[in-house]
Amino acid sequence: MITTRDIADRLGLSVSTVGRALADDPRISEGTKFRVRQAASDMGYVANRAARMMRGASSNVVGLVIPDIRNSFYSTIAHELSKNMEAQGFQLMLSETDEDRMVELRHLRELSANRVAGVIIVPTARPHRESVKLLRTIPHLQLLRKHRSLSSQWFGVDDHEALRLATAHLVEQGHTEICYVGGPVELPTGAERLEGFRSALREGGLPESAGRTELGPPSSVDHGRRAVRRILADRPASTAIVLGSVQLTLGVLEELRQTDIKVPEDLSIVGFGDEPGFSWWGPGLTSVAFPIQEMATGCALWLMRRLATQPDNDNTYASVSSGTLIVRGSTAPPPSGHTSGSRSG
Repeated sequence: MITTRDIADRLGLSVSTVGRALADDPRISEGTKFRVRQAASDMGYVANRAARMMRGASSNVVGLVIPDIRNSFYSTIAHELSKNMEAQGFQLMLSETDEDRMVELRHLRELSANRVAGVIIVPTARPHRESVKLLRTIPHLQLLRKHRSLSSQWFGVDDHEALRLATAHLVEQGHTEICYVGGPVELPTGAERLEGFRSALREGGLPESAGRTELGPPSSVDHGRRAVRRILADRPASTAIVLGSVQLTLGVLEELRQTDIKVPEDLSIVGFGDEPGFSWWGPGLTSVAFPIQEMATGCALWLMRRLATQPDNDNTYASVSSGTLIVRGSTAPPPSGHTSGSRSG
C-alpha cells in the first residue's frame, strides 16, 4: 500500500508537508499541492480513512437506511441521492432493514462507528431506543415516514391527500363497495393513507362499512396477491380496489393476470406510484404519481446545506410533496346491476 511517506520520498518533501497538501491546507502553496496530488494519483495512493477518523474527523459518507431496495420508490430515491451526493463530494452508503428494527439498529451502529457525515432514514415502525440515541449524535433527516422520536426535519409526500384523491375518483365513478389494500396503521404512512381512504368515503356520503380494508406489510408483493384473492373470493362484493404502496400494487396486478377478471369491466383498480409498466398494464393503470426525483434532490441539498452550515441544528422543517392522479383505463363505473346491497360480507 502506498503511504504518504512514499510520496514524500519521491518528491523530496517531509511527510507532514505531503499530509497537509493532500488535506488542502492553506499553508501549502498551490504548486506543491499540485505536485503532491499528481504524484499521489500516479502512485495509486488511497487515503487512510480509518486513521483520519481516529483523529476525530468524520467521513464523506452519508448513510441511506431504507426498508426495501426492491421498492421503486426507494431505488429511485437512492439513485437520485447518490447523484446529488457525488456532485457535492459525498458517497452514499445503502442499508436495508426489511422493516426489522434490530436490523435497523445494527446498521446504525455500523454507520456511527464509521463516523458517517449524516444519515437519511426511512424509519421502522418502532425504532429501538438505542437507534434513537445513536441518531441524536448524527445529523439526520427522515424520509417518507416520520417518527416523533427522531429528527424533526422530514421530507415526504401527502399520504392522506393521495389516497383521498384515488378513492374519490372511484366514488365519483359510482362505486359504493371499495376495498383498500395498504400498510399497517403502526406506520405513520399507513395511518395517513387509511384515513385518506376513509375521508373520501365520508365526503362521498358513503358509510365506513362501504370500505373494506386489507392491511399488511407495505413492501410485500405477496400481501397484495393474498389480499386480491380474498377480495375475489367474496364476489360479488367490492367493485373497486385502491392500493396503498407500489409493492402492493405490483402484487395485485400480478395476481389479476392469473384470473379471468376483466379490468375495468368487472373490477376497477387505482394503483400507487407510477412505475414505467403501469401505463401499458392491461388497459393502462389509473394511479397516483409522486415527484420522487424532485423530493430526493431536495432532501440531498437540504442535508448538504445542514452539514456545511449548522450540523447540530435540528430546527423543525417539513417538505411535503403532493401526488397527482393519472387517469388511464383501469377505472370505470361499477358493473351494471351492482348495488350496495349485494355485498356478501
